[in-house]
Amino acid sequence: MIKRLCFIAAMLHILILSGYEAYAGTPDGRGYKADRGDGYYVNPIMCGNYADPSVLRVDDDYYMTHSSFEALPGLEIWHSKDLVNWEPVGHALDKYVGSVWAPDFIRYKDKYYIYFPASGGNYVVTADSPEGPWSDPVDLHVGEIDPGHVVDKDGNRYIHLSGGHVVPLSDDGLKVTGPMKKIYDGWQYPQDWIVECFCLESPKLTYKDGWYYLTSAQGGTGGPPTSHMVVSARSKTPLGPWENSPYNPIVRNSDRNSKWASTGHGTLVDTPDGDWWIMFHGYDSGNRTIGRQTLLLPIEWTEDGWFRVPYGYDPEMRLKKPDGEAVTHDISLSDEFTSETLDTFKWKTLKNDDRTRFCTEDGALRIDGRNQEFPAGNLPLVQMPNSSFYQTEALVKAPEGTQGGLVFYVNEDYLAGLSLEDGDIYMLSSRGGKTLLVENAGEEVWLRLVNDHHDFLCYWSRDGQEWERIGVAKELSGMHANAIADWGVLRPGVFGAGDGEVTLRHYRYTPIEY
Repeated sequence: MIKRLCFIAAMLHILILSGYEAYAGTPDGRGYKADRGDGYYVNPIMCGNYADPSVLRVDDDYYMTHSSFEALPGLEIWHSKDLVNWEPVGHALDKYVGSVWAPDFIRYKDKYYIYFPASGGNYVVTADSPEGPWSDPVDLHVGEIDPGHVVDKDGNRYIHLSGGHVVPLSDDGLKVTGPMKKIYDGWQYPQDWIVECFCLESPKLTYKDGWYYLTSAQGGTGGPPTSHMVVSARSKTPLGPWENSPYNPIVRNSDRNSKWASTGHGTLVDTPDGDWWIMFHGYDSGNRTIGRQTLLLPIEWTEDGWFRVPYGYDPEMRLKKPDGEAVTHDISLSDEFTSETLDTFKWKTLKNDDRTRFCTEDGALRIDGRNQEFPAGNLPLVQMPNSSFYQTEALVKAPEGTQGGLVFYVNEDYLAGLSLEDGDIYMLSSRGGKTLLVENAGEEVWLRLVNDHHDFLCYWSRDGQEWERIGVAKELSGMHANAIADWGVLRPGVFGAGDGEVTLRHYRYTPIEY
């Protein structure tokens, strides 16, 4: 009873000091910001589909990358001084090798490596600096997914893989030198827990005080809101035998009504002052369309050498920020296309689409239609939204024989948008749906799309000042992986297709607060 009363008192103390805070956009309209400006932060630390985070500390600098799936350039590199404020500084992948999942970002002997799975295999890229330039991807010719690198005390290198497997690596880390072995069975959670699958994945290795700590994901990264989790085990060698933590699961949402669902896939990071944190991902239960967002919680070490999230801490809470300078960068997704080249921190191509189709000139984005139709034969240029909900608009010019416009896009089959074609405006919808909305609008008009709490609304204007709503309101909340079995997420984008060139000017992205 005394223990229980002490625990309740501690929780009340945490709530009084930290409190809970709504997840909202910033007043300047540049998207969600985790740093509250008063020494506290609110999750997510990165709003958008930044799944499977892998974070690396180099002195007092932190670097992070995530799954980039089918977007290029991929494996975006982020830099921070405090684990909360992040700026993009480069990309590690500029070649399409398939959908890129769950990377491991590591430093070994002053060289940087990112190991990642794609197209049924595993690859590695290398660089002398986190900002790059990075090498072309090297195929390791080994199966499973989610590679996690580790070096033992004798300098032997290994890659841990999903399913509790491990393979030895060469001294340069660029090839596998022996057979795959299974060395870990995972942690058996209670049978009555509602999960997607056992799915032992995401092995991340940390060496501390003579122990190798293996941090893994289980329960399935999607499915029910209570599915995903972070578990831990330790061993005196990177090959086992492994002892599961008595504090498992380290992270898990146990309440289907919580704000953050399917929380898991953790990676540990320490600070120069000796504090520890865990970076992981989760779905906003009220908005899965934006994907798995990056979350951060503190870690404490017990007297018997295990780590855990301190009792009472929750990703919904307003939490004290780690020490460190707050890096800043322009996070606006609007674009006047005045730079000489396309801004690849704002815009991404998909799959193996030819990026030279898209060029900037005289304050305009020019898109070569390449005699293809949209969406069946042509891919859009897309952005990662930095707010839960948003609207986009642009001045679109589509000469005769072309089609161009704005789109909210998951894949070729699941999308919603407006297309200007031969002077008429059409609404585009999933599975090839197309509805004429405005006849004889003209060759150049303003188009606007709105995702307002999943309500899809369409507008058009001749001058960008007076707007008319057109078409019927549609609903977007089902456009996510659980519903359509595709790891793509709903992203705003632009497109051009047909026999000629489509031009867009004055692209504006405006966050809508949650």
